[in-house]
Order: sequence, then C-alpha cells, then structure tokens
Amino acid sequence: MPDSPASAPRFLAPAQVAELLSIEVDEVIALVYQGRLRGSQLGSPARWRVEESSLAEYLSEQSEEARRMALWRQANEASFPEVWGTSRPHGS
Repeated sequence: MPDSPASAPRFLAPAQVAELLSIEVDEVIALVYQGRLRGSQLGSPARWRVEESSLAEYLSEQSEEARRMALWRQANEASFPEVWGTSRPHGS
C-alpha cells in the first residue's frame, strides 16, 4: 500500500472527538451541522468523520473566545467612577 501524501486530511470518529472535548457524540455532530467542525459521512455504510485539522481550529477559536470574554469581564469589573473622577468629594 503506498504512503498517503502528507497533506491528506486525517479524520477522527465522532466518539474520539467527543472524548477529546469531554462532550457527547450528539454535540460533536451538532458542531458539524453548525459548521464549527468540518465533517463528512465516509464509507459504506456512511459514518461521520471529523477532519482533525478542524478540531485544532475549533479549539483555537474557543481559546480566543474565552480570552476575549475574560477581558470583557475584567473591563466590566473596573471601577468606572474612580476612572472618570465622578466620585463625590469628601465633606459634601
């Protein structure tokens, strides 16, 4: 059997992806339908397979989203009266 090209995509079963993400298989399939993971039905009978590179992209997107949410929460927790100098003066 000849070696496959290095650029050929590698596919994972939904159960493997579910285990890696600590979610249910149905959630993996939902992520495929939402377009957040790239998947195809391969073989006969057709079975879902998820492109491994899309899993790395999904994890990167999730990490970036978490980073942005943390920054947003941090900004929301800032004391704006102190920043803008709108606190009441002492002795009023």
